[in-house]
Amino acid sequence: MKFNSKYFFAALIIFLVEVAIATLFKSVSFVRAYLGDILVVILIYCFIRAFFRIKNTKKLLIGIFCFAVFVEILQYFKLATFFGFGKGTLGYILLGNHFSYEDILCYATGCFLVFIFDK
Repeated sequence: MKFNSKYFFAALIIFLVEVAIATLFKSVSFVRAYLGDILVVILIYCFIRAFFRIKNTKKLLIGIFCFAVFVEILQYFKLATFFGFGKGTLGYILLGNHFSYEDILCYATGCFLVFIFDK
């Protein structure tokens, strides 16, 4: 475990952008639907890299992509509603409640961008 301030601050900035997307740009559907999903996998990547030295970033990206797809599959089964999370609650926001193949494409795009630009 080794702290990396570069990735920590990148994660912090991306998190703040995600909060802005969820609050200030919630009515701009393209930004919320696509950019937010692309950024979330980049956020997870930066957060993990902020605290852990990762030798094989390809495996990390594959793991993050699989995790994102798993969460998307949970959305297909409406797990947030099953657990009683109502619209607007933190659980509902984190788990989501709408499956979309487009979201999976956005997760792949985010992982691909990290793969290309994080050298």
